[in-house]
Amino acid sequence: MTMFSKGLALGALMAGLTAVPALATETIKAVVIDGYPARAMWVQEFTNFFIPEVNARLAKTGNYAMDWQESYGGSIVKPKGVLDGVKLGLGDIGIVTTIFHSSKLPSQGISAVTPFVAADARAVAQAVDEIAREFPTMQNEFAAQNQVYLATGVVLDTYQVFSTTPIASVAELKGMKVAGAGMNLRYLEGIEGAAGVRGGLTDFYNMLQTGLVTQAMLWPEAAKTFKIAEVAPYMLRVDLGAVNSKTVTVNQDYWNSLPEEVQGVLKEVAVLYRDHVAGIAMDEAAASRDAYVAAGGTIVEVSAEDRAAWANAMPNIAAEWAADLDAKGEPGSEMLKAYLAKLAAAGYTGVRDWSAK
Repeated sequence: MTMFSKGLALGALMAGLTAVPALATETIKAVVIDGYPARAMWVQEFTNFFIPEVNARLAKTGNYAMDWQESYGGSIVKPKGVLDGVKLGLGDIGIVTTIFHSSKLPSQGISAVTPFVAADARAVAQAVDEIAREFPTMQNEFAAQNQVYLATGVVLDTYQVFSTTPIASVAELKGMKVAGAGMNLRYLEGIEGAAGVRGGLTDFYNMLQTGLVTQAMLWPEAAKTFKIAEVAPYMLRVDLGAVNSKTVTVNQDYWNSLPEEVQGVLKEVAVLYRDHVAGIAMDEAAASRDAYVAAGGTIVEVSAEDRAAWANAMPNIAAEWAADLDAKGEPGSEMLKAYLAKLAAAGYTGVRDWSAK
């Protein structure tokens, strides 16, 4: 064979090799929903942290890539509609605001029924998520809604009371109408004449502005984001505590269709997201209080005695919560004791022992 013919043969071989396609990357569509707007901190961080982290991990093998389609702010569901939206497949992945669904997701209320214990989003997020993994109850509740539980989320350092009028003590909440969401409305049962009015975070500004309520329970970062200082320029710092209020879930049918590698990455990143948003909540807490003051707000610190008096005046909603779960055959009392023990181990003991009957 001449050098010329050898060259032709080599060229043909190389052309054939390059014609063999590399293993193709499979693209998987994922519709993410939340009824809250994109500016809400946990939604921003789903976009800025969760999605890039999943992409980066999948890129290491190159087997799969996600085609993310994000829908927030009510375009598919309202804030209270995420649970049903994911259940019905309107979204593949959702950030469920669990405080709206105490009847369907009762065990998710574990931190809400234990106020005045820990004003630390990181400690509460980890403790609740560990309870969800150690006891089957929480995951089973989501399974009944055709969803797979990925991780809990704590996006607030602690609930405070924001007021349209000057306020100097808890006693001044007597006879007032106070906005809240979910279980925290029961905190008012220890205050004579105080009435809770249910609403969502996106409703509070208008509720305060129109006089439907005179106070609202929310947290400083949300007060900054939703410009609450404009309508409620007084904050009573009571440190009611951090509460898990968000859970990342996946539609069960969609989950079953996912490759094992993608499932594993979603589970891993959900835990990272849990700690990430809790960390931001704590990092932004002081800055958010400063921003509230800069916007014209006034912060009043209540005494330890005032906090203890409020806690002890409340019915033992934690014991009630545990008893209700126990009656359904779930380990409510065990979960409550285990949760409080986790917080105690992290350095947080409440002003009241909620596990006491």
